[in-house]
Amino acid sequence: MFRKASVFLVLFFLIVNIALPVTVHAEGEDLITAPHGVLMEASTGTIIYEKDKDTKVYPASITKIMTLVLIFDEIAKGTLHMEDEVTTSAYAKSMGGSQVYLEEGEKQTVETMIKCIVIASGNDASVAMAEHIAGSEAEFVKRMNERAAGLNMTGTHFEDCCGLTESTNHYTTAYDVALMSRELVTKYPKVLDFSSIWMENITHNTAKGSSEFGLTNTNKLLRSYDGCVGLKTGSTSLAKYCVSEVAKRNGITLISVVMTAPDYKVRFKDAAAMLNLGFGACNLYVDENKDSLPKVPVKGAIQDKASVSYEGDFRYLDTKGEALDNVQKKINLKKSTDAPVKKGSKAGTADYYLNGKKIGSVNLLFSEKVEKAGYMDYVKKVFKTFF
Repeated sequence: MFRKASVFLVLFFLIVNIALPVTVHAEGEDLITAPHGVLMEASTGTIIYEKDKDTKVYPASITKIMTLVLIFDEIAKGTLHMEDEVTTSAYAKSMGGSQVYLEEGEKQTVETMIKCIVIASGNDASVAMAEHIAGSEAEFVKRMNERAAGLNMTGTHFEDCCGLTESTNHYTTAYDVALMSRELVTKYPKVLDFSSIWMENITHNTAKGSSEFGLTNTNKLLRSYDGCVGLKTGSTSLAKYCVSEVAKRNGITLISVVMTAPDYKVRFKDAAAMLNLGFGACNLYVDENKDSLPKVPVKGAIQDKASVSYEGDFRYLDTKGEALDNVQKKINLKKSTDAPVKKGSKAGTADYYLNGKKIGSVNLLFSEKVEKAGYMDYVKKVFKTFF
């Protein structure tokens, strides 16, 4: 069945600095047993394999991926720090399901809470963090839905921050799980330092005294699949068994999402099957665009030329066995421009070709602001010329 899937796997991918990932469909639905699955290359957002990816399903603890996105958003903004202390409320303590048994009034650092969420899927830790960030879980969930909308997760709606709810209005899709997983691991790769931990102890300091509690990762592929670094498992009676796996090999990062698997063995087997497919087929060309670019002449300006830089790097994913060392880059810059020049405005493109066919481009942007010259600026120029 793997052979059959690979026969239909024809991918020609082009992506450069766009907000939404380009989707390339691959057939072969018998590759996995579970009814819903997606294999995505993380840096480009390319879908390599899919099976009923847009059907709305229950996410269980996969929900926590979005909770983690919001946590790391706050850390990135500087409004939250790893060493900050978070106090557990009575409500957070009351969470059932997977928990790390936080007591009311117990304080733990943000870093410890993240470990409790990622490693042990602690519902109590998730709610404690939601309340710490947004004041209440309800307000935090509102932000989760807003963030999901921003990622174009059109098949998702959250009702809580941990996935414990049995509400039928709490749902997602395999594709949307891949989208939020991609956002988390590409924007905040630090999370993989936590999700790759197999076992670690935390210390409970409460009115009852001090005690050790062991966190054990629920992701069994960490110990059995080469390159696996996370990310999140989930299971409830409604959701059945699901997982979003992240694995890295040879500079390629893949996200393998399995939803509604009948048991935990199937979810891991299916996730591994998709990862095997991806690592066997994918080659990634990356140009970090660190070479210098010529300046563009500016007419009627205080200074004669404006500097230019790349908008970002270029990535091209191939599964056809192309010789990627044949990729060529051509720089197309404006011959000149008129003042004023706005920093960040477009100055041209870097176009990429493989075997004579264009495969993508990166914008070239002015990296400085150039003001229009006034009367006195011209006087100064004349003065410098003669004196």
